Amino acid sequence: MQVSDNNTNNTSNHLKNSETASIKNLKGFDNNRPPDPKLIDSCVHCGFCLSTCPSYRVIGKEMDSPRGRIYLMDAINEGEIALNTATTEHFDSCLGCLACVSTCPSGVEYDKLISATRHQVERNYPRSLPERLFRKLIFSLFPYPKILRFLLIPLFIYQKLGFQKLVRATGLLERISPRIAAMESILPQITLKSFQDNFPTIVPAQGKKRYRVGVILGCVQRLFFSPVNEATVRVLTANGCEVVIPKTQGCCAALPEHQGQTEQAKILARQMIDSFENTEVDFIVINAAGCGHTLKEYGHILADDPEYREKAEKFAAKVKDANEFLIDVGVTAKLSPLTNEPLTMVYQDACHLLHGQKISVQPRQLLRKIPGVKLREPIDAALCCGSAGVYNMLQPEVADELGKQKAQNLINTGADLITSANPGCSLQISKHLKSEGKDIKIMHPMELLDRAIRGVKLRD
Repeated sequence: MQVSDNNTNNTSNHLKNSETASIKNLKGFDNNRPPDPKLIDSCVHCGFCLSTCPSYRVIGKEMDSPRGRIYLMDAINEGEIALNTATTEHFDSCLGCLACVSTCPSGVEYDKLISATRHQVERNYPRSLPERLFRKLIFSLFPYPKILRFLLIPLFIYQKLGFQKLVRATGLLERISPRIAAMESILPQITLKSFQDNFPTIVPAQGKKRYRVGVILGCVQRLFFSPVNEATVRVLTANGCEVVIPKTQGCCAALPEHQGQTEQAKILARQMIDSFENTEVDFIVINAAGCGHTLKEYGHILADDPEYREKAEKFAAKVKDANEFLIDVGVTAKLSPLTNEPLTMVYQDACHLLHGQKISVQPRQLLRKIPGVKLREPIDAALCCGSAGVYNMLQPEVADELGKQKAQNLINTGADLITSANPGCSLQISKHLKSEGKDIKIMHPMELLDRAIRGVKLRD
């Protein structure tokens, strides 16, 4: 791993030397929410962010650190350099994990800065045709579970007839397109459950009703991790919650929002708000970390929409991560051991849960409520696994290096089981566990709680 620590003077020289266009021809940010100069000025360039930034740790360049990107934002704002290929590649290398936000002693709101920059990039930087086509493929598929569901049949056949093993053994996709190969490499096992969409609109509480809560099914989650959604609903109802699942709900807008697809994100956010209107729920529960972070940002996403601004703020105020919610309201259902012997497990912190929503203690508290569970902590627990939404498809080399590090750190704990609260993390870690020849099961905390409530042991 290469690591460099350039000082401020070197950074300034890099900026001056990297831009050759004349000032009058520079193309920069437009006037629609550019990175806020006040937020930029709050950065004192201390460098505390460097050691926690995953892209900097892998790439080793100052411009691929939060501090370096803030320099670039400021220079583009001031008209000193252009928004071009040389600058955009450094913004693209950011995973958006927000570890720097947790680390920064000055409280720099880098999350707002990189979000504003990504929306600017997508509006004002003309990407190459292959890049546009690949991104179009991603944004036309993943946020739309109904469309994605149609692909399950050929993918199911692809796996069942052995084509997947053949393609992976020959490395054919890697030679054709590393990005398509990266997408295929995290494809989970498709089962008959992946085709089901049979949740009722209302699931009654078991015993005395304590709350009426909405549940968001997600996109990848509902297709490839449907058992997690089923477990979440059972856990909620077992703890006195009447569950509402609107049929009209779609994507939460996390994917397009994180990649600067402004209008698509707004459309999907409005649709989600509309789907829960008049449901009279006390809370809206989500079991995927990346989705939860975006749902809580609806007030910001729709801040310029006079019709939806207030609705978005009210919606976001009701959103709770499943772990967060259960700790807040209390677990009332009796929990049984998952195994006959003590079970050693390690909890994997998803970035948008840990850094984005500041939720770290609650999942651990829930897991420790299960009799016989022993939790271990990995080194570099706060380091991103490399999934980061679709980052592992757009930047596969950096993502693979991070995935290898994360998998090895989890393996080194000696845990018998890994638990993760985000589907993207689970797919990424599973890929790299297999590459290390390790067969360690990964389960969502809600799946473990569900089994503990129902008395179903892991090895039954």
